[in-house]
Amino acid sequence: MTTQIQAVAFDLDGTLCDSIPDLAAAANAMRQTLGMATLPAATVQSYVGDGIGVLVHRALTDNPQGTAPEAQWQQGYTAFVRHYADHIADRTRAYPETEAGLALLQSLRIPLAVITNKNEILAVKLLKALKLDGYFSIVIGGDTLPEKKPSPEPLRHVAQVLGVNVANIIMVGDSKNDILSAKAAGSIAVGVTFGYGDMAQLSQDPATTPDWTINALPDIYEHLRPQKPSAE
Repeated sequence: MTTQIQAVAFDLDGTLCDSIPDLAAAANAMRQTLGMATLPAATVQSYVGDGIGVLVHRALTDNPQGTAPEAQWQQGYTAFVRHYADHIADRTRAYPETEAGLALLQSLRIPLAVITNKNEILAVKLLKALKLDGYFSIVIGGDTLPEKKPSPEPLRHVAQVLGVNVANIIMVGDSKNDILSAKAAGSIAVGVTFGYGDMAQLSQDPATTPDWTINALPDIYEHLRPQKPSAE
C-alpha cells in the first residue's frame, strides 16, 4: 500500500467475534420477562449493529424500524443488560483467525483499537472474557462519545488519542456503519466477508463500498507487511 498505515481499528460483533448466540439469548430473556414469545436468533442478528439501546427497541417491537414505548423500553433495557452482562461470553467466540491476525499486526508495532456501538463497559468485559483485551490500545463504545458510528467522531477521537492522522487509520468491519464511518472520517474502509453484513450487497452502492475486503484478519497483515525485495 502507498498510504503509511499508523493504526488499525476494528468493529467488535461480527468482525472480531460471533456474539449472536448470547445477544439472542439476552433479547429473548428480556422478551420472556415481559411476557413475549422468543425470536429466532437470525431475527435478532438482523437487529444488531446500532447499539444495545436500538437493539432493545427492535427486539421488543420485532421491527427493524420499531420504537417501543418509553416505559417498556426502560424495563426491557434493564432486563437485557442484566442478562447479557451475566452471560456475555457463554457462547460468544472469537472468529478462528482473529487472534492470529491481531498478533501479526501487533508484530508490526501498529496500535490497534476497537470501535463498536456496543456499550463501552460491555465491550471491555467481552474483550477480557475472550482474552483479546491485551491487543488494544483503546476501546470506544457506542456510549463513550456523544456520537457513534456511522459518525466519523469515534475514528477522529482514536486518531487524536493515538497521535496519528485519521487518514492513516484502517477501519475494519462487517457493516454499513463501519464503512460510512471510515469514509466520513477519510480513513480506509476494509470490509470483512465473514461477518453479519452482506459485503457483496454493500459493495453495490458506492457510498458503502469498502476500499478493500478481506476473508480473514491475517489478510490485513499481508497488505501491510514489509515486502521482501525481489531476487535479481
